Amino acid sequence: MRLAKFLAHAGVASRRASEQLIRDGRVTVGGEVVTDPARDVDGSSGVRVDGDPIRGEEPRAVYALHKPAGVVSTARDTHGRRTVTELVPQGRRLYPVGRLDADTTGLILLTNDGELANRLTHPRYEVPKTYRATTRGPAITDRALRRLRDGVRLEDGMTAPARAIRLSSHVVEITIHEGRKRQVRRMLEEVGHPVRALVRVQFGPLRLGELRPGQSRRLTAREVADLAAAANDPAGASA
Repeated sequence: MRLAKFLAHAGVASRRASEQLIRDGRVTVGGEVVTDPARDVDGSSGVRVDGDPIRGEEPRAVYALHKPAGVVSTARDTHGRRTVTELVPQGRRLYPVGRLDADTTGLILLTNDGELANRLTHPRYEVPKTYRATTRGPAITDRALRRLRDGVRLEDGMTAPARAIRLSSHVVEITIHEGRKRQVRRMLEEVGHPVRALVRVQFGPLRLGELRPGQSRRLTAREVADLAAAANDPAGASA
């Protein structure tokens, strides 16, 4: 198995992130630093990351977390801020699936399956993510909704058309298939309705539900299979 894929299946990181770990010289095989992500390895090859042994594939685990405000969506933080991995059961290598801004709350997934994480976040698979935004300033206009649905021109290019539903004068639900940095906030700012509060309420088929801020739960096998199907993951049936 390719080294990058081996690390992803072992829950070290997504495949893309695993490739970067390898190129950064943080991975050894049999005591030697390896910088080629395509190196062929197996569970007996003596793979280590930052000196820690990697023993191969772990049973797939996916957790849903209601991320509170102020918590960062990384596995570790050099500035000492609280991370999402501190809010899920310890003893497993779990990594966040994509990111939410520190000031955005709501549903974030964590998993030890790097391949699933990669598929859920890669633009190619267009897995939808739904946000509920409370805006500042004037009431949300029909024109603003039309612009969101048609696509909004941002400094990094035109967005794909979004699904936008006005829930009240200052609350709108937006579904996007992309994952640009602070995309929903920038879209609403561009159409004249800056965000006061933003919560992600759905990722693919999975809804936030009754999870309270800071609370997490492990997904059922059926929920994991549904997520995998949304990302066209051929391994989903074995979840």
